[in-house]
This record gives sequence, structure tokens and C-alpha cells, in this order.
Amino acid sequence: MPSERLSPELITLPRGWIPALLRGAKGKCPRCGEAALFRKWLKPVDRCGHCRQDWSVQQADDFPAYIGIFVVGHLLAPVVIAMISGGISAWLTLAILLPLAVVMLLVTLQPTKGAVIAFLWWQGIGAFKQERREGQPEP
Repeated sequence: MPSERLSPELITLPRGWIPALLRGAKGKCPRCGEAALFRKWLKPVDRCGHCRQDWSVQQADDFPAYIGIFVVGHLLAPVVIAMISGGISAWLTLAILLPLAVVMLLVTLQPTKGAVIAFLWWQGIGAFKQERREGQPEP
């Protein structure tokens, strides 16, 4: 395979930032939507196997974890309130909700990281180059 990226004319760039985020959340390359974005659970590939986009320059850092904690915390807060006000002891509530929270965080972490990487790429943040088609309206 060539070491250079395929030109945008040869691949299907997303039409906006939301389709790019959806591609990333599905674990696909946000640029072409064809190849896998991750080689391990949270380790992105160095280069896309299809369009050769360099993903080694991504800097998602801890932001996906912060998003996951924010979302899971807001989803579980009403459950905690309902369990405690319903007469369930605090210890039983912790015994049920802590493992549930950990599982929910683990399930949401990879899609969140893919979406953050896609957003960084779409906006041209960091070392990414912003790409758009000629005549494509900015969302």
C-alpha cells in the first residue's frame, strides 16, 4: 500500500461533523468509514488501512473518560436517589451501583474515544489537517 493518503476524491468524506462522530463511535475510520479505528480496545491504529490517515497524532487524552463519567453519573443519579429514598440501604445501593457504573463506563469508553478522535480530526485540532470537499457547506 502506498504510504501517502488517498485523495479526498477517492474516498467518501463525511458530510458533517455528526457523521464523522458516528463513524468514530462505531470504531471505524472517521475519514473514510471503511477500516477499523482501533487495533486494541483503546489503542487507535497508527494509520488507516484504507485511506492511510495518520491516527498516531491524535490527542484525545483523558477527555473520553471525563465524558463517560459525566454521562454515566447523570444516568445513575436518579437511580441512586430512587434506591435510597425507596428504603434500600446505602451499602446495598453501593454494592449494586458501583459494579454497574464500572460496566457502563467500560462499555461507553471506546465509542466515546472514537467520537472524540473523529471530532478532533473534523475540526482540524492538534496535528490534524481540516478537510472539506469543494462547495461543501460548513455545518
